Amino acid sequence: MVVTNKEISDSKFSNKVAGDRINISDDKILNKYVLIGQNILVTMDGVNIGKVGKYTNSKAVLAQRVGRVQSKQFDFVYAVLDNQKFVNKMNVLAVGNAIKHISLSQISDYHFWLPICDVEQQKIGSFFKHLDELITLHQRMLDEYKTLKKTMLSKIFPKNGEKYPELRFFGFTDAWELRKLGLLASFTKGNGYSKKDLVQDSNQTPIILYGSLYTNYKTNIEKVDTFARVKDKTIYSSGNDVVVPASGESAEDISRASAILKKGIILGGDLNIIHPLPDLNAIFLAITISNGTQKRELSRRAQGKSVVHLRNQDLKQVNLLYPNLEEQQKIGSFFKHLDELITLHQRRRKISNNRID
Repeated sequence: MVVTNKEISDSKFSNKVAGDRINISDDKILNKYVLIGQNILVTMDGVNIGKVGKYTNSKAVLAQRVGRVQSKQFDFVYAVLDNQKFVNKMNVLAVGNAIKHISLSQISDYHFWLPICDVEQQKIGSFFKHLDELITLHQRMLDEYKTLKKTMLSKIFPKNGEKYPELRFFGFTDAWELRKLGLLASFTKGNGYSKKDLVQDSNQTPIILYGSLYTNYKTNIEKVDTFARVKDKTIYSSGNDVVVPASGESAEDISRASAILKKGIILGGDLNIIHPLPDLNAIFLAITISNGTQKRELSRRAQGKSVVHLRNQDLKQVNLLYPNLEEQQKIGSFFKHLDELITLHQRRRKISNNRID
């Protein structure tokens, strides 16, 4: 197998990838380039110059433009090279027109500070190795929970044209009902605030702007970290609301919703606000608007080209398929818990990944 720059750029732990396979009969080539033992591989050309990966495989050989670094202090040296400073330095040294490249001598000439004591080097290397293992663990768990959520969304909600989902919580057997959303909720609009009204003062009133629905929040909004000073004619959350952006870059992006179960949060301009009636759960409504049949229906109703718009009048016409309130609550709680697990592992991965550069 041949390990190329692509394998390194695809995974920092490049021993988990499969490259192209070739037959080599020349023992001299095998002895010189086979990746026996612990190897730090360095991308030597292209857009990923300076990116490194670990690799150990007695049946793999180096390709051109991949550098190899070996050291008795393997984990320490890897921690030094798996660093933005090294990437930046290699990019400064890179030469070439269409494709930039670096040389082995430029890699070997890289200077860095290090403790004289071998034991301290080992401890530093072990520390960062442990961090990398934590990052890998949380990334794997994050991927698994995201896959689980996608799978469950396809099974817990009925498929198009059906009234019974493939998978249900124990004790629920009734058919789901189909009604216009306009018959199950009342509607208002956010008002009077934009980004320029935000202040860096947590003593002021929390506020949600439509743009943050694309970046900061999931299906259920529990914590708001943006604030504003109250103005006249302010619209506040009532403690059982679902908000949908009134404008966005694409019909697919705009078809999303978040439930707000706390009172007193300012709801800024360009937000459609849905107030569900007592037999409709807010979290369930936000989930079903953001996924599946209802999401596709909202996308079809969105209007515009460079900027698309969605009005409360459009939301009222959505055909909502829903079970009884108790089953809605169980579905809402299940996906709320999944989102919390996804957020937890995203946060832990981010904390572990904030390595010292």
